[in-house]
Amino acid sequence: MSTTVVPSQAEVDPAAWPGIAGVPSGTRVRVRAAIAEKIFSTAVNTLELRVIYDDGTVLGAPGGGPRPEMRIHRPADFYARLGDSGLIGLGESYMAKDWTASDLTDVIEVFAARAAHLVPVPLQKLRGLSLPKPPRRERNSTANTRSNISRHYDLSNELFALFLDGTMSYSSALFDATGKDLLHVAWDELATAQQRKIDRLLDQANVGQGTRVLEIGTGWGELALRAAARGATVVSMTLSSEQKDLAEQRIRDAGFADRVEVQLKDYRGVEGQYDAVVSVEMIEAVGYEFWAVYFQTIDRVLAPGGRVAIQAITLPHERMLATRRSYTWIHKYIFPGGFIPSVRAIEDVTDRYTSLRVRERLSMGDHYAQTLRLWEERFLARHADVEALGFDETFERMWQFYLCYSRAGFQAGYLDAQQLIFDRRP
Repeated sequence: MSTTVVPSQAEVDPAAWPGIAGVPSGTRVRVRAAIAEKIFSTAVNTLELRVIYDDGTVLGAPGGGPRPEMRIHRPADFYARLGDSGLIGLGESYMAKDWTASDLTDVIEVFAARAAHLVPVPLQKLRGLSLPKPPRRERNSTANTRSNISRHYDLSNELFALFLDGTMSYSSALFDATGKDLLHVAWDELATAQQRKIDRLLDQANVGQGTRVLEIGTGWGELALRAAARGATVVSMTLSSEQKDLAEQRIRDAGFADRVEVQLKDYRGVEGQYDAVVSVEMIEAVGYEFWAVYFQTIDRVLAPGGRVAIQAITLPHERMLATRRSYTWIHKYIFPGGFIPSVRAIEDVTDRYTSLRVRERLSMGDHYAQTLRLWEERFLARHADVEALGFDETFERMWQFYLCYSRAGFQAGYLDAQQLIFDRRP
């Protein structure tokens, strides 16, 4: 049974978005679409969600009260995409406007909270045989990593500046608020919260006057700037030429060019010895096959008595194992080659392959959810500026899906963020 592609009714540029402008077709797809519709309908009827078709059909668990609404406008296209490529199809159908939502994050959160149980167990085993596999060209070898990184981080510094705060920090902030107050943090609190996150990492790594710091993953330079302001010397490594250019400009403007060196280099090529190694949300780009090499590299360059501070997005260990060989919408459109570890996996790898040991952990998942909320609000408010940079509506819907998809994961507890502190203390 072969798969062909037919034009979608979506208003999408086929040259820019061939996978969105076309819909999978053929006998094989029709069979899988019917199965996908049955699984989806059965699952939705157990969830606190209302799915409404344009013909008036309504799905969802019985009961009243407000609940998130998902509106399916082109069910044939929706189920064809879903049947052909699973959750990749769910994201692609949103990009194509096959479905919309009253609140996209709330809808995705309902699914994220039951992610392990939406597909019946027997079909989960078969799903691994039929859904797309990670392409070998996206494996994070030294030959591929630069390409993987550039596809996201080299999009445009101007794009990221539209929705990030003045620190240009692209990772979870650490707000002063807790509990319910955390749900109401405002945009004008974000820059301070980002600096609070960085300062905590630097404090835990004992960064001060004369400290030799290695940063793996430069971002746009805020951590290197704050370390240099403490009197440290910093070598910061990135694979993004766009990030390197702006980080170096910010470093020069701050007067720290003599204390900070930004290198366009893979972490595996690091040389020297450092009193502190700091890495913020970079391990997700390493790939599970290379975690041992990543931590062995850190172990190799860490001076006696040194400390390591890492901020990482994490998954529950069982979900990490279940998704280890999955190829997802996030891989295809946002972070090629990425893979999120569990805390247990990090501890297992460091225990087995290095002398590093986790000494402290701080969970920040709720803080990441609010960081993403603020980014999303800012991004949507800057629609005209995004368009002026040359990004079309399909890109905007893709980016919104990415931000909401991520926030839903943290709100549902499917994802967490951790600050992990390592040393070699006996």
